[in-house]
Amino acid sequence: MNRLRAAQWFDSKRGRATRMHGSQKYINRDLSWTEFNRRVLEEAEDPGTPLLERFQFLSIVASNLDEFMSVRVAGLREQLKAGFNKPDFTGYTQGGLLKRLSKRVGRMVRLQYKTYRELLRLLSKENIALASWDDLNGEQQEAMTVYFQEIVFPVLTPMAVDTSRPFPLLHNKELYLAVVLRPEGVEGPTQENGIYFAIVQVPSILSRTVEVTKRKGSRKNAYLLLEELIRVQIGQLFSGYATESVHAFRVTRNADLALNEEGAEDLLKEMEKELRRRRRGFPVRLEIEKGMSIQARELLMEELEVGEEEIFEIDGPLDLTFLSKFTGSLPNMEQLRYPPIEPVYPAAFDVSEDILSVLRERGDALVYHPYESFEVVNDFISEAAEDPDVLAIKMTLYRVSVNSVLVQALARAAESGKQVTVVVEIKARFDEARNIAWAKQLERAGCHVVYGLVGLKTHAKITLVVRREAGSLRRYVHVGTGNYNENTAKLYTDAGLFTCHPWIGADASALFNEMTGYSTPHDWRAFAVAPAGLRPRLYELIDREISCAKQGKPARIVAKINSLSSQPMVDKLYEASQAGVKVDLIVRGVCCLRPGVPGLSDNVRVVSIVDRFLEHSRILYVSADGEDEVFISSADWMSRNLSRRVELLCPVYDRGLRLALRNMLELNLQDNVKARELLPSGGYVRVQNEQPPLRSQFASSDIPLWKTVADAKDFT
Repeated sequence: MNRLRAAQWFDSKRGRATRMHGSQKYINRDLSWTEFNRRVLEEAEDPGTPLLERFQFLSIVASNLDEFMSVRVAGLREQLKAGFNKPDFTGYTQGGLLKRLSKRVGRMVRLQYKTYRELLRLLSKENIALASWDDLNGEQQEAMTVYFQEIVFPVLTPMAVDTSRPFPLLHNKELYLAVVLRPEGVEGPTQENGIYFAIVQVPSILSRTVEVTKRKGSRKNAYLLLEELIRVQIGQLFSGYATESVHAFRVTRNADLALNEEGAEDLLKEMEKELRRRRRGFPVRLEIEKGMSIQARELLMEELEVGEEEIFEIDGPLDLTFLSKFTGSLPNMEQLRYPPIEPVYPAAFDVSEDILSVLRERGDALVYHPYESFEVVNDFISEAAEDPDVLAIKMTLYRVSVNSVLVQALARAAESGKQVTVVVEIKARFDEARNIAWAKQLERAGCHVVYGLVGLKTHAKITLVVRREAGSLRRYVHVGTGNYNENTAKLYTDAGLFTCHPWIGADASALFNEMTGYSTPHDWRAFAVAPAGLRPRLYELIDREISCAKQGKPARIVAKINSLSSQPMVDKLYEASQAGVKVDLIVRGVCCLRPGVPGLSDNVRVVSIVDRFLEHSRILYVSADGEDEVFISSADWMSRNLSRRVELLCPVYDRGLRLALRNMLELNLQDNVKARELLPSGGYVRVQNEQPPLRSQFASSDIPLWKTVADAKDFT
């Protein structure tokens, strides 16, 4: 341990040596997250990314930052207010971490808006402009005035703030205008008459961008921001008053829920109450438009009880998440987007319209989204719902899309008399309201709806179909790494396994029994299940590789996950590295492990891929003394996943499918276009080598998964 505390590494990329103390063995989780969002911002900055896609990445940066502030930063502020200011395992106190995060986020926001201005300039060259009022000619201004009077004005509600009208409740992440007024004929606010202050909400029910009528003979399409239109027409709301200033602002509130599951008689009603309380969460960030009047700024600070460290002055339009919808709706701009990838129906199931018969006759099947269509999952559930020999369907739902085909199929199955059990996770952050609505719909259809286990989120992604066949029962199972959501399945990379393997089927039944009833811990034959069994199983697999390495045998671990922040898991990987195990980690987001540190993590490499699709699959490969083993999972290697959630690790038994997944992992590790490598210092650099350019996400679309599987099966 003394040697580790005094360990020294040389960062060849940055050309400096660094002393490492005990707490510096780890990278702080929240600082690591800022590095991840910086990588997303790099995609917006990259001239090689199609222009409209660069706007999309800029929108994602803003959305990510909103969630980070409302959850992670809010949690730190809450701890600090409660007097808790002790170092975490990375050595940071809450107060010290908040100061460093404030600086990093401030730099990120400045880069974000610098990129925004550059992208607007490039967009203008494509004859599309976000215009200001002064850019419009008289005819265009007149048309916009008519639009304001007919469409916008009836929706607006001016809210004066004075002794008789208290400061209103400002909704989380909504856009407002702070208006400073003076009576007409009075020369500005004075000590005697004070200021007149009002708030106007920019209605989110209307489009944030308003298309402007083209100038005659012009090819340019201009759009006006809704808040700009309201600003120039604000006098219509305050007759008898002159406008001193109008500036936009936005409040981000603590959005983390404090649900009392133990004391709740009805979890559904308790969640609905908590969602209403979320609107009143304490403010953690106040974004204000650059140039806001001192009077308005001070009044907002006083009423919202925020300090200077919680204020972000923005040089541009607030809330850039609008860019996603704006650029996504621009017509005839295909040349400025990624080429479309049409998901294909998985070849394994293309031979028959009966999915269950394919699994009976041909064995397990693997699908990889978004290259292969999520329709096969919809068809699996729909087929089971219509099959008279199917007796029961059991399924977990974490995040479900609007108008979900799966939910409709489950409802039909229940209405036809089948036993349908759905474990709905209503605590899925920011999808709580939608999941409550689906739960009620399923209950009305006759489904048995369960809201998970007290104190645990149900994050496993699994479906079980029980079918009567030749006087006995057969179980069909789908296990996935991603949510049952047909929309995100087009945007996220995820793997799904279809099987009727008896061990997996038996474990699936036992898992649902544990989630829905009282059941003693099961003696799992295939699965490893959190919170009790997943971490020990991962340790067991890592220990086996350590044992092989110590015997001089080849030992290797390749893990693809979204986040690695559990200190015990990081320590276990350090132990593996020190024993000589080669460890390759593909971690999209947060990573608290420092790779490449002599004597600590010499044998660990960490890469992150940020590209067109969100890397979301969780896959684990271990060499297993020459008998390769591959698993798919719902779990990241975070404390919450391993200790406070129902998570699932499922083996892939088919040798060909194992090889296909291993090939996918190797493809990620060979990426030298969109992959970044984590340095011991905690920073990331793009992977550069002498190999021909390889972009793993695009290679995946060029080399279909089923072709890889077919080649692998020939090998067996």
